[in-house]
Amino acid sequence: MTTLQKSLIGIFVFFGICFVFIWRAGQVTGDANLVWYSVVPPLLAVTLAILTTRLILSLGIAVGLGLVLGWTRQDWTPSGFLAEVVWFAREVTIKNGSAIDFFNIWVIVFVFLIMATISVVVASGGIAGVVTWLSRFAKGPRSTQVITAVMGIVIFIGDYSNAMLVGPTMRPLTDYHRVSREKLAYIVDSTSAPIAGLAFVSTWIGYEIGLFNDVATSIGLERDGYSMFFDALGFRFYCILTIIFVIVNAISGRDYGPMRKAETRARETGAVAEPDAQFLRDTTASKPAPNAVTQPFSAVLPLLTLFSLLLGGFWVDGGGTGSLFSLTAWRDALSNADNVKVLAVAAASGFFVALVCAAGLSKMSVADIGTAVWTGVKSSFTPLSILLLAWGLKASCDRLMTGDFLAAMLQDIVSPLWFPILVFACASVCSFATGTSWGTMAILIPTAIPVAFALDGDVYGLTTVICLGAVLDGAIFGDHCSPLSDTTILSSIASNCAPLHHVRTQLPYALTVASIAFVCGYLPAALNISSAIGIAAGTGIIVLLFYGLSRLRSS
Repeated sequence: MTTLQKSLIGIFVFFGICFVFIWRAGQVTGDANLVWYSVVPPLLAVTLAILTTRLILSLGIAVGLGLVLGWTRQDWTPSGFLAEVVWFAREVTIKNGSAIDFFNIWVIVFVFLIMATISVVVASGGIAGVVTWLSRFAKGPRSTQVITAVMGIVIFIGDYSNAMLVGPTMRPLTDYHRVSREKLAYIVDSTSAPIAGLAFVSTWIGYEIGLFNDVATSIGLERDGYSMFFDALGFRFYCILTIIFVIVNAISGRDYGPMRKAETRARETGAVAEPDAQFLRDTTASKPAPNAVTQPFSAVLPLLTLFSLLLGGFWVDGGGTGSLFSLTAWRDALSNADNVKVLAVAAASGFFVALVCAAGLSKMSVADIGTAVWTGVKSSFTPLSILLLAWGLKASCDRLMTGDFLAAMLQDIVSPLWFPILVFACASVCSFATGTSWGTMAILIPTAIPVAFALDGDVYGLTTVICLGAVLDGAIFGDHCSPLSDTTILSSIASNCAPLHHVRTQLPYALTVASIAFVCGYLPAALNISSAIGIAAGTGIIVLLFYGLSRLRSS
């Protein structure tokens, strides 16, 4: 397909979708604040990213358009534009909603520190030492992928920490065994948010049960958020089947679609990344310094410090009391902890330990350590630029009420059978368009759950419980498919993979799992068929899929 043909198709699809939104908006929205063009900035960002493969340019144009559209809705004057710019800058940095919030600032600090730490750990030879130890167990591409997936599952505390610990640690080993960067990014991304979203104890659980508590209060339901989380756990079909899919895929050693092309390229040529890949970090800082002593503890101690302080920080900052083995105690601590601040503090501690280990264990000179730190800081500039633009697009979507508009498109759907599926679809679209799973949850849980509750006859019934799981899973599915998502970007950073290549290869797998979740999970569950049967059936289909691929390739 030529560039011209690709551009024409993209333009046709863009305007076609806009027309559908214009038509649908007149049917489902009576609120003057909900306008069809609220979807244009994210839709334009995705379209341009696909057509140009330039993510920063695409996001920049979309953010600029969002800023102008927000200005036209507020105050169409030069002073109004200046006020909009000031509001926008504050929203992206220190303010979310009506209160000061340093979430984004702490994330920026975390990325700076974690990139510097990774650079020092690599330069000190620590990662090389860990890879040498892990190579005893990783005998080939399949076992390497299995180990990577298991690490992703074990490090369940949070999606950010998961990605930034697993990706850099396993990347040298996957490169050695000729596993493509696209496959590494897929495993990292698919064992981060799904695991953190399912874990009884994670940085996600406090946020999820907080939303559940709020909606329970709004509909007069006498049930706490943690109990609602456990009620919905059996209906988290996408997350559960995604983890199963990753494990079966790794064990089988088979792939399809763009991922197969990437894996074939890596195996046959040794090129773990596409020649035109645009990395988000400095690829020159991937080898130890010439005079560094290869010492695995130079990596183990900083990473162990980071992970230990994450757990300890969540407990202390959240005011944890009682037994450390109590899920209730951890739930309360994680609900109260300032999670991103703990991430930043833990990263700072890990960075300090990395410096000490580099000097003391790996015998690096001060000059070499300084070079490694600066290399890590420089490598964070591009990903942070993309993160800031992604946050800017989210701010524009909030200003234009994009999520509320998308949610309103389902408000006249009343079938209890199809409603959970449509909630999943709406959450997917909203998360894909805005690039935020948490934001999608915040929009749809207060809007969709009361509708489900009403469809159940104002009782806490099956439709309500399935919809709880459908919102959470749909938000993660859309996040997986979106090039605008911060977790997509961080997974790409951690795996040193071009973001658009990651999205392109992950998309068919995510769509496959979502389709299986639909056929074997949400539809049968709405018919009152046990969710365990649905998960078992979905697992069987996944196994048969890769078994069939194995038979097909061997024949």
